[in-house]
Amino acid sequence: MLLMKDFELPALYPITDTKISRLSHVAQVERLIAGGAKLIQLREKNLPPKDFFDEAVKAVKTARRHKVKILINDRVDIALCAGADGVHLGQTDLPPQAARRILGSQAIIGFSTHSLEQAIAAPKLSIDYIAIGPIFSTKTKENPGETISLGTLQLICRAVNEFPLVAIGGIDQENARSCLEAGADSVAVISALLKNSNAIAERTKTFLA
Repeated sequence: MLLMKDFELPALYPITDTKISRLSHVAQVERLIAGGAKLIQLREKNLPPKDFFDEAVKAVKTARRHKVKILINDRVDIALCAGADGVHLGQTDLPPQAARRILGSQAIIGFSTHSLEQAIAAPKLSIDYIAIGPIFSTKTKENPGETISLGTLQLICRAVNEFPLVAIGGIDQENARSCLEAGADSVAVISALLKNSNAIAERTKTFLA
């Protein structure tokens, strides 16, 4: 169930990636904020937990100064200890109900889904938004699974009614609008924002425009 709090999905939802950007998470956050981002997810699959925690603490402090929200991918423990605004969970991560007990009622909890059936079931969980994807082909995630067509995205948006929904997977400047027109509230973007580290702020501004 959706928990009422001061939270609304922005149209653009950047996700950090140190391999693609070749920048630290805090450096990515600084540039994304300079471009106008209001909600950023820190995603890290390679660093040791302590190193990721140290990065997360710095990123959260930076974001706080600009009233930007930070979510942590997968790691409820790091989200809690770093003082992040919440966590984004996958299908095999800690269940949302358990994450809610740990993080509290005001934490933002997102949940990944990859099919119509998963998306329909998700709003019954203790979460604040659903992510659905991959919408388009993507190389950012290992074993991303089959893509979901825009037609299926539209069906999912209708099925979950007004429950907040993020489209993710292979989204760039050319196809982002089609996801929003299909009914998504937000688009999560990685490579299209980060692949040129010197242009992150400008790319973010262009997306938001």
